[in-house]
Amino acid sequence: MLDANLTQQLKAYLVNIREPIELVASLGDDAKSQQMRELIDEIAALSDKITTATGDDARRPSFLIRRTGTDIGVRFAGLPMGHEFTSLVLALLQVGGHPSKAAQDLLDQVRSLDGDYRFETYFSLSCANCPDVVQALNLMAVLNPRVTHTAIDGALFQDEVASRKVMAVPTVFLNGEVFGQGRMELEQIVAKLDTGASARAAASIAAKDAFDVLVVGGGPAGAAAAIYTARKGIRTGILAERFGGQVADTMAIENLVSVPHTEGPKLVADLERHVREYDVDIMNLQRAEELIPAPEGGLHELVLENGASLKARTIILSTGARWRQMNVPGEDAYKNKGVAYCPHCDGPLFKGKRVAVIGGGNSGVEAAIDLAGLVAHVTLIEYDTDLRADAVLQRKLASLSNVTIITAALTTEVHGDGDKVTALSYRDRTHGTMHRVELEGIFVQIGLVPNTEWLAGSIALSPRGEIEVDDRGHTSQPGIFAAGDATTVPFKQIVIAMGAGSTAALAAFDHLIRLPAEETHDWEEAAE
Repeated sequence: MLDANLTQQLKAYLVNIREPIELVASLGDDAKSQQMRELIDEIAALSDKITTATGDDARRPSFLIRRTGTDIGVRFAGLPMGHEFTSLVLALLQVGGHPSKAAQDLLDQVRSLDGDYRFETYFSLSCANCPDVVQALNLMAVLNPRVTHTAIDGALFQDEVASRKVMAVPTVFLNGEVFGQGRMELEQIVAKLDTGASARAAASIAAKDAFDVLVVGGGPAGAAAAIYTARKGIRTGILAERFGGQVADTMAIENLVSVPHTEGPKLVADLERHVREYDVDIMNLQRAEELIPAPEGGLHELVLENGASLKARTIILSTGARWRQMNVPGEDAYKNKGVAYCPHCDGPLFKGKRVAVIGGGNSGVEAAIDLAGLVAHVTLIEYDTDLRADAVLQRKLASLSNVTIITAALTTEVHGDGDKVTALSYRDRTHGTMHRVELEGIFVQIGLVPNTEWLAGSIALSPRGEIEVDDRGHTSQPGIFAAGDATTVPFKQIVIAMGAGSTAALAAFDHLIRLPAEETHDWEEAAE
């Protein structure tokens, strides 16, 4: 199961195990069980602190990683390879007593949770968002004896997925009921369980002094802006609804200059690591609700969803963008019940089924190509008369026998049976005729919409809702700057967002040093 490279990596990690652990396998006679037995034996051979045993769990194949002589452990139902290999490594280490690097106050919060929590997470091996959820819940199970967690490969346990109506990953069940879907960090999960967490966070934020620069958004633009301002020695804060933003949902990234290949979650971790090297106050999992520009010479105010507010001498808006929706009847009702936005994550759940991809740009055509290798049939629907994807992608798509391409078509409705998607309707824009396509899944790939609705009325926005900026990132309000996919800057690319964030940061610094002398600040005095 493990090649020489993975074996060496794993062996190096396992020296950090402090307490003996056992791998308790519940196996059948199938090929996957045989592969799991091979994997478990290979792991056990790498450390004298690891032993194996036979279990009788109903899910087969599955195995429990348990601290010997205790009830501390986590279970994997399926082979945790692909994106989940890191989850396996961390589970081995943490069950084996190696401490987590999470913030101590967050770890204490997990330990103090009062209640019995039985978590089950359905993942797919191609899902880049799933490991964050699996790893967070595994850590909780190690820290708190009243928490258990089983990570389940949805592609392997298809009957279970069908009976529980799981149509998107990651999907988390708590005590038999749906708890959440999509990427969640440890802080988010704990906040949902600890009802007093939001009020404590609001009180902590409200007590903060004014920032010289407050960055709103934690994607590439926001991270770059925070790094550049912090390096100037000025008081910097960064407020993010989800650190990393849309990049966290991106699979292969191959156009970031000097980095031939990386993946979204890894890039997000690298961005956060870099930001934390400086004295930046990171306020994650916080949503901005209102921007109140300052009167001349005053402080800008940012009001948060939790009721707290922050003040700053300058603000850099880098709120990014989100997947654009079709906005047709049935889309919201069947979101995560057949309507999906991440083909890499959710594609394996539609193995052998019929799906549609909405959108004929690069992302839509790439999604159709990927899905064609998994599903029975793909129908690609494009509004324009021609596909907009690169020619090489169009040629590849045209070579696939299980793909139908429909152009000049407008999707008008998503149909379902109350539990899941069953069909979609579209109008032929050339002839005006209506058509219905029977299918089980719809992947929407029609671009992005800026996260700027909450800014309407406070700064100038374009007709498309983008923040209007000049070549230095200035907005219509003095002392307020913007960068990244939320702005009118063309070409929404990671490297461009990073450059724009850096530009906005330098412009904010230039604004600060040109303030009247009576507004001199502590950081200026310290530099003299």
